[in-house]
Amino acid sequence: MSAVDIDGLTKRYGDVTAVSELSLSVDRGEVFGFLGPNGAGKSTTINILLGFLDPTAGEVSVLGTDVTRDPQSVKARVGLLPEAFEPVPNLTGREHVAAAVETKGSDDDPDALLDRVGLAPEDASRPADDYSTGMFQRMALAVALVGEPDLLVLDEPSAGLDPNGVRLVREIVREEADRGAAVFFSSHVLDEVERVSDRVGILQDGELTAVNSVENLRDDLGMGSVVSATVDAVPDLDPIRAVDAVTDVSADGSTVRVACAAPGAKMAALRRLDDRATVADVTIEESSLEDLFEAYTTDRPEAGDGDAGDGATGPGAGAESATGDEPSAATAGGDRT
Repeated sequence: MSAVDIDGLTKRYGDVTAVSELSLSVDRGEVFGFLGPNGAGKSTTINILLGFLDPTAGEVSVLGTDVTRDPQSVKARVGLLPEAFEPVPNLTGREHVAAAVETKGSDDDPDALLDRVGLAPEDASRPADDYSTGMFQRMALAVALVGEPDLLVLDEPSAGLDPNGVRLVREIVREEADRGAAVFFSSHVLDEVERVSDRVGILQDGELTAVNSVENLRDDLGMGSVVSATVDAVPDLDPIRAVDAVTDVSADGSTVRVACAAPGAKMAALRRLDDRATVADVTIEESSLEDLFEAYTTDRPEAGDGDAGDGATGPGAGAESATGDEPSAATAGGDRT
């Protein structure tokens, strides 16, 4: 079942079109990475998704509810971690979480939520406006988790966190998805998006240029991977070049590098190399999400099957803020529940 259904979404600000005919679906239990350069339309899309803005045209349904008709019932089932969230002065971390629990009418234990995000009890008792960036981010994540939301919208959730905190965010995101929640994950740290997302969507100039798993996006662009093998002696490389989907083969000293445009080519090329030389060591370099992001936002390729505009859904199926790169009606302190 879909948690998010966007059909033909368009948003204009006067003569400026921020989002144009965007169609997208996100399933329950799916982690969806939402990417795009500044000004691409991400913030506008997220704010409409949350009911902070009305669309100019198109339909947006969240958890089976039309956002424009009943935004409050949607907000009650959504957990939001915005990039710009201001603490209430002199309120402790525990009191922030307790206020969210009361607002949502849930029976969550604030201390248990704060413990889950790694905020120590002594810090939970301190005013949140005295927190470091990382401590504040942990508290804000605890607030987003109140009420076991059916949809989590996480905007730059790793901001200010140390490596242990970043790892914890990844674990929590996967736990929430395993629970059945949909996670709309937006971050500038593309490595984190790649590690945690089932699918990513790339927005450019208000239009969705690609929606797919990272692996399938690699295949669509033919970027694939590079296999580097250390051999006892470099053999004739022509038989390896003849392997289907091998795009380039080169040798440097005792290292043979094979560029592969499809996953199946890696093992086929290695087997052919192993038949002709003794392979001592192998490493595989995959094209990163950063490489893909640059390709899709610079070269603007046509979306492949199951990509932009068709509302593709399903696993195998977080990059700007909910209040960042376009005009916004969202305020961090208000409608976050």
